[in-house]
Amino acid sequence: MKAQVADLFLFVVAPYFALAVFCVESVRRARRQPFTITSLSSQFLEDKSHFWGSVPFHYGLLVVLALHLTFFLLPRQVLAFNAAPARVFLLEATGLAFALLAAGGLAALFVRRAGSAALRVVTTPADWVLLALLGAQLVIGAYVACARAWGSSWFAASLTPYLRSLLLFSPDISYVAWLPWAVKAHIVGAFLIVAVVPFTRLIHALAFPLGYFWRRPQVVRWSRPRSRTCG
Repeated sequence: MKAQVADLFLFVVAPYFALAVFCVESVRRARRQPFTITSLSSQFLEDKSHFWGSVPFHYGLLVVLALHLTFFLLPRQVLAFNAAPARVFLLEATGLAFALLAAGGLAALFVRRAGSAALRVVTTPADWVLLALLGAQLVIGAYVACARAWGSSWFAASLTPYLRSLLLFSPDISYVAWLPWAVKAHIVGAFLIVAVVPFTRLIHALAFPLGYFWRRPQVVRWSRPRSRTCG
């Protein structure tokens, strides 16, 4: 009975609560504090440690997210692809490699931010919480990839219908109730990250400059004669 109540809270209440917090706070911040939707960084704070942290983290995370999105959008194709064990190994090894790449980059960013007084000034408690959640999520994900084989298959077969049931406002936790604790922790971790993101600098990822695609070309005029160079 207690397990059922816990599952109802974690996999029915928590996802909708996280999504509500995400939407409400994102809109509030965009309307009342639009200039805070930024990474709050500048070239004065950049250095080599930032490059070796930011680049691996972003590329690793983007590939991992792309794989998860593929498992969600194309479950039948994923299951068909996994019919050959060699292809499953290739797919999951790729995901694990990029997850470790992202984890290494995140660790470098954490050390850099903790060791810089200038960065600590512009880092809020929510930013630290998000860094910890991202780190835990990557570690748990790597553990699941190593300890629970065929992760891409059970994602397509179990998590995809569960997530779709949430989107249809008819949650069915029977798809996830049987999953091991590490997988459940990974799912709940994703909900927590969704809820925390609007309070952090990571919200700048939502501020993609779509206006650049349809705005009129800008004319740049020089206010003084341009210097000529000898050929």
